[in-house]
Amino acid sequence: MKVTEFNYELPEELIAQTPLKKRDESKLMILDKKAKTIEHKTFKDIIDYLNPGDCLVRNNTKVIPARIYGQKETGAKVEFLLLKNLEGDTWETIVRPGNKLQKGAKVIFGQGLLKAEILEILEGGTRKVKFTYQGIFNEILDQIGLMPLPPYIHEELKEKDRYQTVYAKYEGSAAAPTAGLHFTEELLQKIKQKGIEIANVTLHVGIGTFRPVKEETVENHQMHSEHYYIKEEDANKINNAKQNGKRIIAVGTTSCRVLETIADEKGHIKATEGDTQIFIYPGYKFKILDGLITNFHLPQSTLLMLVSALAGKEYILNAYQEAINKKYRFFSFGDAMFIK
Repeated sequence: MKVTEFNYELPEELIAQTPLKKRDESKLMILDKKAKTIEHKTFKDIIDYLNPGDCLVRNNTKVIPARIYGQKETGAKVEFLLLKNLEGDTWETIVRPGNKLQKGAKVIFGQGLLKAEILEILEGGTRKVKFTYQGIFNEILDQIGLMPLPPYIHEELKEKDRYQTVYAKYEGSAAAPTAGLHFTEELLQKIKQKGIEIANVTLHVGIGTFRPVKEETVENHQMHSEHYYIKEEDANKINNAKQNGKRIIAVGTTSCRVLETIADEKGHIKATEGDTQIFIYPGYKFKILDGLITNFHLPQSTLLMLVSALAGKEYILNAYQEAINKKYRFFSFGDAMFIK
């Protein structure tokens, strides 16, 4: 399967640069994957398409202000983007400019609040970095770090919390699970009152989620690895819904990837922790997922391939064309779709 089969032309003005004032007033496209119909709604109408007993599975990871600016001992300015906590205070990091930051290089951030040393150069050019500091690492990051917005967003983010879901809990992501950005506390309360179960998984989203597919054929692409875990109480909620013949609906591709990684052939899951490199593209047989709430994804991306696996490539590409015609907003701060 050629990667170019997942291409589409997007006018640049449809790439959302800022979040809407109200999270749940974005547009919502409803796709019925069996009937192949398309409806246009507002996100808060999602409640009308969820049934009592359904289980909504969301990713409660929290984005850390992972972009930090500092200087070498020589005074040269550098930029770090924290990708993944390897152990303790050691992180995998993207560094710029790379040629100036070789093994042994030392960097100071925030007038000495945070110091770093490059331990080694990893495969792909990222660096293994050891940080030293006084106090609590995440509090220092909050002071000196910036939100690592995707490369296609050029506007400054006025409020940090708008690149977090309202239920973000466990710090560790370099990017937001953006389908969840549409939910408000009030909408979630109404969903619970309707008798819909809400279960959590945690997958720390890596910046690899924005990396383009460089292979010509889909099957040759190697997915990046991301760390996840799910607690027993959440696994039980999901299993109960499945056993009662109710739908499992993932909020976002990250939740979907966790569920499909941990489900057995009967669609049963258990509490677990690990790393996933699962790559879902057309031809994949879903083990547990029934529906998906998601944003509109980049051309030729692994995420567009995932939604195409769920609903069919032609149908999805037609829906994307309709979204373009109707001036939907695309990507992280953009509008949503519900594939049911």
